[in-house]
Amino acid sequence: MADQNDGTAKVRELIKNTRIAMLTHVDEHGHLISKPMATQDVDFDGTVYFIARRTSDQVQDLQQRPSVNVAYAGESAWVSLTGTALVLNDNAKLKELWDTFTGAWLEGGPEDPDNVLIEITGRSAEYWDTPGSGKVTQVANLVKSKVADDTIKGDKGVVDL
Repeated sequence: MADQNDGTAKVRELIKNTRIAMLTHVDEHGHLISKPMATQDVDFDGTVYFIARRTSDQVQDLQQRPSVNVAYAGESAWVSLTGTALVLNDNAKLKELWDTFTGAWLEGGPEDPDNVLIEITGRSAEYWDTPGSGKVTQVANLVKSKVADDTIKGDKGVVDL
């Protein structure tokens, strides 16, 4: 397994290559709820940012129960980030991170007081990255593993943040 710095760099790389994540939180009834969110920034010392509506059930739940999991799944890799959510009223950061993609999903722009940041501070991340990318490489690796009667080898690790 790679050392801690290499692992953190690997997690950063995998998250940057996967824009949409599933943010899982606990609702008022103790149920796990997952919603797709667009990652706005990967600060990665272990911090990621999302933008949401202050009045949403999700933001209300996060203010009461901030433990979260953020799952990223790309073509050939995945990351599971466990951490704590904080709802931020940081207009400067909100303006910095707002883009046309965000504007397509949320109304009012960064000046709208109902738009807030969700900052996730990661405690740990687990990742797996298969060799190569793309469907042809994945099929070739699958065939190779069956012929050799072996499993597909990948780069994997757990990183404390």
